[in-house]
Amino acid sequence: MKGPLFYSKILLFGEYGIIRDSKGLSIPYNFYNGALKLSDNHTEQAKASNASLKRFATYLEGLDSDLVIFNTSKLHSDLEEGMYFDSSIPQGYGVGSSGALVAAIYDKYASDKITVLENLTREKLLKLKAIFSAMESFFHGKSSGLDPLNSYLSLPILINSKDNIEATGIPSQKTEGKGAVFLIDSGIVGETAPMVSIFMENMKNEGFRSMLKDQFIKHTDACVDDFLKGDVKSLFKNTKQLSKVVLNNFKPMIPKQFHELWKKGLDTNEYYLKLCGSGGGGYILGFTEDIDKARKALVGQKLEVVYNF
Repeated sequence: MKGPLFYSKILLFGEYGIIRDSKGLSIPYNFYNGALKLSDNHTEQAKASNASLKRFATYLEGLDSDLVIFNTSKLHSDLEEGMYFDSSIPQGYGVGSSGALVAAIYDKYASDKITVLENLTREKLLKLKAIFSAMESFFHGKSSGLDPLNSYLSLPILINSKDNIEATGIPSQKTEGKGAVFLIDSGIVGETAPMVSIFMENMKNEGFRSMLKDQFIKHTDACVDDFLKGDVKSLFKNTKQLSKVVLNNFKPMIPKQFHELWKKGLDTNEYYLKLCGSGGGGYILGFTEDIDKARKALVGQKLEVVYNF
C-alpha cells in the first residue's frame, strides 16, 4: 500500500506577520513530498515514524468531535501493521514536513472529509484550516493550519487575514526569465517553537509592535499584492524593504553566518534574502532579478530555484 503524495510548501510572504493578521501567500513546492506507506520496511526511519504516528493517533482521539472525527480503529490497526510516513521533506526546514503528514492522515482517516473536488467555499476552507490547526498543534504547540491546507489542496493559498483565506492563482512562470525566487540551504535544522517564543516575547515591547505594523506588515502586504499582480519592479522594491526590516528586527531568527550575506544583498542589490518559515535555520528564501549574478555573489551556497520571473 502507498497513499497519495502530499507536497511540501513555501510561505513566500507572511511569516510572523500572519500571526498579527498580515497578508500571506503560500505555494505548493513539488520538489519534496511524502506519502503514508504500509510495507515490510523496517529501517530505523520507518520505525521512528511509526512510533511518532502512534503518539499522534492517540492525540487525535482527544480532538473535539464537533470539529472532526477519525476512523481511529482503522488508523491504529494500520499502525500495528507498521504504517509509516515516507517523506523526502526535510524536517525543520520551513517547508512543511508536518503539514504534509497531517494532510495525508486527514485524507485517509477523516470521516465526512471535505474533498478538493468540492466547491471550496470560504467556510469550507476555514473549517479545513481549523481542523488542520488542531491536528498540527501536536507537532508545534500552536499551528495556523496553513501548511497542511496547502499540502492537502496542492493550490496556492492567499491569506487576506485570519478569517479570510482563499485558493488563488499565481502568475505563470517565465521559464526563460532571469528573475527568480530561490532557496538557500543554511545547513542547520531550525526549531519552530523557540523562534515563535522569541517573537512573542518581543511582541510585549511597544516599539517592536509598531515596527511590525508600520513596516513589516506594510511591506509584506505590498509584496503579496505585487506578486499576484505580476508587478516585478514593485515587488523587488518592497522585497528589499522587507529584507532590511527583517535584518534590523529579526536578527535572532537569521543564522549568524548569514548576517553578512544578508547585508551584502541589500548593499549590492544582486539579491534580497528573507525568512522561510520561522527561521533559526532550515531554508532562507532569496529573490533576485538576475539569477546568474546571484549565483556568483552567493558562490559556495546551495541554491534551489523555486520560481522564475
